[in-house]
Amino acid sequence: MTEPAAVRVLLVDDDPLVRAGLRLMLGGASGLDIVAEASDGGEVAALVDAHAPDVVLMDIRMPTVDGLAATELLRARPRPPEVIVLTTFHTDEHVLRALRAGAAGFVLKHTPPAQIVEAVRKVAAGEPVLSPAVTRQLIDRVSDGGDGGRRERAARARDRLAPLAEREREVARAVGRGESNAEIAAGLYMSVPTVKTHVSRILTKLGLNNRVQIALLVNDAGEV
Repeated sequence: MTEPAAVRVLLVDDDPLVRAGLRLMLGGASGLDIVAEASDGGEVAALVDAHAPDVVLMDIRMPTVDGLAATELLRARPRPPEVIVLTTFHTDEHVLRALRAGAAGFVLKHTPPAQIVEAVRKVAAGEPVLSPAVTRQLIDRVSDGGDGGRRERAARARDRLAPLAEREREVARAVGRGESNAEIAAGLYMSVPTVKTHVSRILTKLGLNNRVQIALLVNDAGEV
């Protein structure tokens, strides 16, 4: 029986001590391989081309190209790697921008090492690393700087949700409330596998990367 391929990880942080700590932490975990490091977001594209990482662990604050711009550029490419944002809860609006750009989630810089390792493994397996509780907390803190911007974003979000069938829309609203698959299944009287199927269809129809983006879009539309 062949061993599964190691998850290839690119570290992006302008602090060499942080990178050294992450390299020590992740490099010692089974099934993970640190393939390259970058000190600025401007270096990311070339390193992705050269090393084909599965997951990019991305800092937000960097001197030339920050992690938000780098994430947006990266996720706009064909078949991009998954991105986990390194952050603190002091920058919620930055986290929301990264999630809208397609980041698979975030980890706090003081997260215990075992949890960061698990986050990388989950994201590589296609699972976002935001729990429903964290999703709710982030959505509660959305700030867009004015009613005009909110109205425009709501109109765009409603247009994007228009292709959904009614049952898909009900599931999307539940995702927007931060409910887990089990909670959605209980509330809508369907099985968990059926909920997962609906979520997958919603992602495909709307061209989104993960359920966090569904939640943000539904909240932008004012449907929660």
